[in-house]
Amino acid sequence: TSVKAIVNVTSDKCYENKEWEWGYRENEPMGGYDPYSASKGCSELLTSSYRNSYFNTKDFGNKHQVLLASGRAGNVIGGGDWASDRLVPDCMKAWSLGEIVEVRSPNSTRPWQHVLEPLYGYLLIAENLFKSGESFTEAWNFGPKDEDSKSVKWVVEELCKLIPNCNWLVDDAPQPHEAVQLK
Repeated sequence: TSVKAIVNVTSDKCYENKEWEWGYRENEPMGGYDPYSASKGCSELLTSSYRNSYFNTKDFGNKHQVLLASGRAGNVIGGGDWASDRLVPDCMKAWSLGEIVEVRSPNSTRPWQHVLEPLYGYLLIAENLFKSGESFTEAWNFGPKDEDSKSVKWVVEELCKLIPNCNWLVDDAPQPHEAVQLK
């Protein structure tokens, strides 16, 4: 086979979120209160089971030539993300049309990072799997320092410093569960 390294990219939402002040470590329990988070936890469990069953490091070089790891990133922002229900794209779309942005969970804290930061990490994982082997076949977290995590409100207010005539309000409509603290 030509495949030598696999990196499964999931999210920091894969953890059983306990709303801790500190960031999650790679060995923390998988979980998910909501379906999105549960799907990320399931993806991590499947990655681990594939690694154990089909790409076990004990069998590397004999029964298979594939190494498997996963990368987990916090909230990413940056070019190319124009999907709905994303804070920065929603703000930019609304403000470009002179509309008011409805922001849910303004006091929720997230580990915001530019999309190129975790992408660079994923590429490093793949490179190290390919060059260095079995010692990189695990889960890897990517995110800012704990003190660099910011609230949704902080991000919106920082954007408003750059965008004239920005207006926003808190969306008080009932919402599905959303974690307050993620790191």
